[in-house]
Amino acid sequence: MNRLERIKGCLLGGAVGDALGAPVEFLEWTAIEAKFGPQGIVDFAPAYGITGAITDDTQMMLFTAEGLLRAYVRGSSRGICHVPSVIHHSLLRWLLTQDYQPATPLSQDGWLIKERALWSRRAPSDTCLNALKASNHFGFLAENNSKGCGAVMRVAPCAFFGKAFDYASESGRLTHGHPTGYLAAGLFADILQRMADRQDSLEHALTESLATHGHKTGMEETRAILERVLFYFYEGYRPTPQRIDELGGWVAEEALAIGIWCALNATSFKQGVISAVNHSGDSVSTGMIAGCLLGIQYGMAEIPACWFELLEMRGVIEKMAEDIERVPRDYLGFGGEFDADIEMDYPGD
Repeated sequence: MNRLERIKGCLLGGAVGDALGAPVEFLEWTAIEAKFGPQGIVDFAPAYGITGAITDDTQMMLFTAEGLLRAYVRGSSRGICHVPSVIHHSLLRWLLTQDYQPATPLSQDGWLIKERALWSRRAPSDTCLNALKASNHFGFLAENNSKGCGAVMRVAPCAFFGKAFDYASESGRLTHGHPTGYLAAGLFADILQRMADRQDSLEHALTESLATHGHKTGMEETRAILERVLFYFYEGYRPTPQRIDELGGWVAEEALAIGIWCALNATSFKQGVISAVNHSGDSVSTGMIAGCLLGIQYGMAEIPACWFELLEMRGVIEKMAEDIERVPRDYLGFGGEFDADIEMDYPGD
């Protein structure tokens, strides 16, 4: 499997997990079971008036990817760039699509913000909205103590750039002030990067990532719950809705642990993401985390065709994946005709 297939698998797989979980995002397991039967939700169902609808998780993932690409263009053409600030600029463009005017002046150039389907509210988290509304300059760090999973779910694109852990954790601090909230995001991106670059299995990528980052100050909660998940995996405990509910699922380390546990035990992409959304926690975020992990492992080809065809904004997500592979490979920063096309799509600001 080549690099582009892994990038597409990761981003599209995450979006599919998001869309599968969207109809049950705010339902307890008992309500999911009552509505969809003992297996829970196993296929796309209507949400936000659309079958295959994405949520704010995928929206923010796309704007994070845009920020990384704009930062790459800026760094290559100008020789200097503070990556989290450029990601912040992109996240503020997302805030604009949610009917809020950011306090920080921002540009509306580039192609992504012109995708009108993104200009819809899909239950965005108050934490992300309030942190972005409060920022008064690019790179402004969140002044809350939140460890919600809103930083984790958006950082998968960081896996395909040089400093995945740093870019993910630093950009996580733009909205989430608790160390668990942003360090769990860093760990997720680092695991994905090991799977993409070294073709590590998820199990090996997880153990290596914990060995490298697990003893950093602030990583205690994330390390403890992921070590618990590894124990479950080694002992053969499979994730069921009831077992998943024991882990929680609404804060960063819990959502990451659930997504990883379901991916570790998956027999296929489809089975893994179905497992990841059927519980009482944040089904869209755990579905997205599992979908990113399984997508990078299996590739886009393993996403069921019936889901792939119905996925909202599939073409936009595919373009973003292709640009993540293409821009760092092709952009020279010399202002040539081809470079000018890239600079129009991803202005370096």
